[in-house]
Amino acid sequence: LIFISNQSEIDFSKINIDKVQAASSDNGNIADHTYGNKNSKVIVMEYADYQCPGCAGVSPIVQAAIETYKDKVLLVFRNFPLTSAHANAKLAAASAEAAGLQGKYWEMHYKIFEQQQEWSTLTGEDRINYFVDLAKELKLDTKKFKSDIASSEVSRKISFDQALGGKAKVNQTPTVFINGKMLKTETLNTVDSLEEAIAKEIK
Repeated sequence: LIFISNQSEIDFSKINIDKVQAASSDNGNIADHTYGNKNSKVIVMEYADYQCPGCAGVSPIVQAAIETYKDKVLLVFRNFPLTSAHANAKLAAASAEAAGLQGKYWEMHYKIFEQQQEWSTLTGEDRINYFVDLAKELKLDTKKFKSDIASSEVSRKISFDQALGGKAKVNQTPTVFINGKMLKTETLNTVDSLEEAIAKEIK
């Protein structure tokens, strides 16, 4: 049993980490963020840290490849902030999750990666203010956004994703799986190589 909060516990031995997580009593009513064909049998699962430079580099590659195959593939993104190395990683993840509660998850997701160099070294209130400004750009309710960043709901989602990553033996970011098979790092170096891996799985 892994405790996600003082009020709930989840038995991860019963959770198939290679499947898309829909909110249910078994997983604490936590759902995955997905993009693409929800009925696809080809699932690309990405574990990443928003402050990880390698993850920022891979993000547009994954985005482009998934856009090519969005009618045939489903992308799932799970948070895996390496907080011991990246002081702002969890706040960035919380900002994406908070935006998601207002229907702008993927818009915030890509903004955070694209602007990583601008916020990664910020400290104190400057960090919060930066992400609030991004929320303003997306026309979000900033009062709700700031409240959600610090909410137990958002914290539980991030912890849940980290626990799934731990069960999947993720030990670095980014780590990407296609239908449960971990991709080699070099496969993520170019759009062509990732698209080739996806195409093979579709066939």
